[in-house]
Amino acid sequence: MLGRFVLFLGCLLTAGLLGWWLDTHWPGGYAVPVGLVLAASIWVLFDSARAGKFLNWLRLGGGAEGGSVSGVWGDITTRVRRALRERERQTLECQARLHDFLSALQVSPNGVMLLDGEARIEWCNQTSAAHFGLDLQRDLMQTIGNLVREPGFAAYLAKGDFGSTLTMPGRDSSPTRPVTLSVQLHPYGDGRKLLLSRDITVLEQAEAMRRDFVANVSHEIRTPLTVLAGFVETLQTLRLEDSERQQYLALMSQQAERMQTLVSDLLTLSKLEGSAPPGVDAQVSVPNLMRQLETDALALSQVMGEPGVTDHHFVFDCGFDGFLAGTTSELLSAMGNLVSNAVRYTPAGGDITVRVRQRADGCVVFSVADTGPGIAAEHLGRLTERFYRVDRSRSRETGGTGLGLAIVKHVAQRHGAVLAIESTVGKGSLFSLVFPVQRVVSGAAGGAHTARVNPSVPLDGPWIDVVAKPGLQ
Repeated sequence: MLGRFVLFLGCLLTAGLLGWWLDTHWPGGYAVPVGLVLAASIWVLFDSARAGKFLNWLRLGGGAEGGSVSGVWGDITTRVRRALRERERQTLECQARLHDFLSALQVSPNGVMLLDGEARIEWCNQTSAAHFGLDLQRDLMQTIGNLVREPGFAAYLAKGDFGSTLTMPGRDSSPTRPVTLSVQLHPYGDGRKLLLSRDITVLEQAEAMRRDFVANVSHEIRTPLTVLAGFVETLQTLRLEDSERQQYLALMSQQAERMQTLVSDLLTLSKLEGSAPPGVDAQVSVPNLMRQLETDALALSQVMGEPGVTDHHFVFDCGFDGFLAGTTSELLSAMGNLVSNAVRYTPAGGDITVRVRQRADGCVVFSVADTGPGIAAEHLGRLTERFYRVDRSRSRETGGTGLGLAIVKHVAQRHGAVLAIESTVGKGSLFSLVFPVQRVVSGAAGGAHTARVNPSVPLDGPWIDVVAKPGLQ
């Protein structure tokens, strides 16, 4: 500023000296004041031009080019340009941080939505849009109450008390595939609201399964306990004939065995869920498994029918003379459950075919086919749930606990196998365990053990060489 003032005084002094020189040659006495005014005017005009150039540069956005390059206005231009560059850098940094923040919210498994003071959607991530069935382009700045018409949500929004969460069905929820959302609003800023949503379908299903499990276990144990208590009271209070006493004791033994079987299956499930998957070091002979399964199936069929008479037509066909890497007890339990289910649910005189084959891709398929009543399509997806029964009365008559297929599912998962189920009502069912090639230790292939209990049933019957997904009709 001092240099600017000195330059201004220098201009005035120059104009004054010029006016004095003119007065000495052409006397009149007006040259000095006129020179001073003219010099000041020129200075003001020149300075105004530079200021106008600076203002025009600011109006154009303060780009890198333009503005004054010298003097005070040049210094101001440089400082403003530096400040604009710093502001631009900070703006870019803020935009990058905002982009990172929004990108993080986009990949969040929870829904995030920003609402303005009028409950209009300012922004939401993909998860929130999926939860509420929104279109991110079309529904921005639309009122959330007009888009989400669930009565519970409308009441929650109108109430204004957002201290608790709201549980509501999702937009894609259906009776066959329910979707449950947990929703909560959080006020912030000047009337704005943050709407958070979370898909709790799995948690709700797990809680429902836990409740059903406890209820089923209680029911399954209470029933035989009630029978036992009744018989014990009868034996204690009444005089009975030996034949009646033996009959009651036999029934008590049956109920006690039922409870023992239930407890054993529960312990098996607990052990399967709580232990590490079996390694590949231990190897189980498939022909030996088939021989054991055959013995157990024949014994069960005789128990369910007349003494000493096999009630079913069996085919045991082992087309794989090798080994499976796994645990003998688990594999025998899973395969045995499939065979015993076929025996229990196939009427007398029905056919049961148990086969083992190695597919072209190296996988080993264990299958059990029966000619029983079959299973309706709506039940197939739930067969492996604990205590799920298609026909409860029929299950109790056959002595089932409702845990067999749950055990099969867990053993299959632990061995990397796939449980495939196919069934047609009135024609029968096919249950298959497909073991991956990593679990297969090949031996001499081809018919190492073939046992045909009923010669009328051919060994070259239909063979499913394509693994169906669980629940396939």
